Amino acid sequence: MTYPHDDSYASHRVIDAPPAPVIVAEAVPEPISRRIPLLPVLLFLATCWTTTQIGGFWYSASVMFILTAHELGHYIQARRYHVPASLPYFIPIPAPPLGTMGAVIGMRGYMGDRKALFDIGISGPLAGLVPTLICCIVGLQYSTVVNTPPPGAGSGMGELGEPLIFQLLAYLTFGPLPEGKTVMLGAMAYAGWVGIFITALNLMPIGQLDGGHVLYAILRRKAHIVASLLLAAAIGAVLWTQSYQWLLMLFLLVLMGPNHAPTANDDVPLGTPRVILGWLTLAFVVIGFTPRPFAM
Repeated sequence: MTYPHDDSYASHRVIDAPPAPVIVAEAVPEPISRRIPLLPVLLFLATCWTTTQIGGFWYSASVMFILTAHELGHYIQARRYHVPASLPYFIPIPAPPLGTMGAVIGMRGYMGDRKALFDIGISGPLAGLVPTLICCIVGLQYSTVVNTPPPGAGSGMGELGEPLIFQLLAYLTFGPLPEGKTVMLGAMAYAGWVGIFITALNLMPIGQLDGGHVLYAILRRKAHIVASLLLAAAIGAVLWTQSYQWLLMLFLLVLMGPNHAPTANDDVPLGTPRVILGWLTLAFVVIGFTPRPFAM
């Protein structure tokens, strides 16, 4: 803080008065907080443990790398735009098939403008997609082609749905599979599959999901119409196909609501490159989503 300076007092100063003693005080540095963010650390360690119990060390290391990259993408951009954000809170689930429900960060999104919302929202999926594809490509090299097991006799990790992008990567690795053959995924490839699954879910353009942030940044309030129609269609599809494994996800989406809160400034232009990147990233849902991810 600065204070106004006025030289008019100089004419009233007593010239012969002895100068006042100068007292120099040592600057006391502000105390540095040494508080350890205990809860994020404990949740991280707990998720490392649960994922190791589900798929072993390599699965755990790979999936935690993917999730951490995803959340740090959000966190770094939030810090760049001076939007307060917490460290990632990982969600451990000590049960198959994943061992985790991903991770979240707490963020005051309303403090950023339209461009900040776009960059924060899209950076997580893009950052997580890089290690995801690496795990898929490398992991498939260590996977094997086996006879297709009968229903319910999977590898212990569950019988998985096949998103288009994973089918393509498997085809590029093994070529066309003979009748009665399938790919038994190694731990790293399974983690890559999980990364695709989580990325596609987060990019659903609804509410407070990453895709909801991106869609709102592109369309602003028109995004509410699109998100509401998509949520209604998703509810109808789940009930029609009796895919009840999605009921929890739908409940959370309905609880959050399809609409997105406005930013601090919705009128900041995004520019053509961001708009194109946004639509291309949202299109990943088409090649990354599978309606029946796990055999029930």
